[in-house]
Amino acid sequence: MSDLFVLDSSVLIDDLRTGRHDDRIRSLDGILRTCSVVLAELWRGAVSEADRVFLRSLERNYRVFTPTERNWLESGRLLTKIRADKGFEPHKVRDLHFDVLIALTVRAHGACLITSNRNDFELIREYRDFNLEVW
Repeated sequence: MSDLFVLDSSVLIDDLRTGRHDDRIRSLDGILRTCSVVLAELWRGAVSEADRVFLRSLERNYRVFTPTERNWLESGRLLTKIRADKGFEPHKVRDLHFDVLIALTVRAHGACLITSNRNDFELIREYRDFNLEVW
């Protein structure tokens, strides 16, 4: 297992709302990073000053992994394959795009993605292997 971890927005949002992942996050035995795609998802939903303070703290205190040109291009090809194989409607493919970018970015850095979004990330993993832990 990797000693480099990225928390998906599903885990961060759940933890902000309920605090249920606090102990698990603190007990991670490795280095915590974030992903610019996750930050963008979180900023999109930030409504309170506390949300914005939290996000600025994430940006300031953790190295941010960002998708490369190669990740972006691969994400499009991968989504084309997923859509053809699964018969997804365009809105489902659009909804998966950020998750594919997160997975590819995490994979490129050899990190482990921690998420509570089992279905989408296990689907993506059928097409590109990456380290995944579901909470």
